[in-house]
Amino acid sequence: MQKPHKNLDVWKISMELVEFVYRVTSRFPNNEIYGLTSQIRRCSVSIPSNIAEGAARQTDKELINFLHIAQGSLSELDTQLDISLRLRYLSADERGQIDESLVRIDKMLTAFIRSKKKAN
Repeated sequence: MQKPHKNLDVWKISMELVEFVYRVTSRFPNNEIYGLTSQIRRCSVSIPSNIAEGAARQTDKELINFLHIAQGSLSELDTQLDISLRLRYLSADERGQIDESLVRIDKMLTAFIRSKKKAN
């Protein structure tokens, strides 16, 4: 089944971010499995999920709302990764790689929102 979100570059890059986040968090301490690991994974999954849900909606207003939610999840992920870095669960190199993706996704979401607002 081909859905419209699967053609969006921002969705594809967000999916790559999820994969990377899962690989990195698999090395977190076992005592974090229900804490930070779970939180980080949930909010990373939320990014492409909200993009997909928004793309399936009927109006640009609904799409924009879900894109804003995806941006919120991006900020939440950023904070949780800062915590992980402070706790030394995440290396500076891994954090840098993720930061590149976060910045790129945020710029893409902002541009997408802007383009949809101009269309209305």
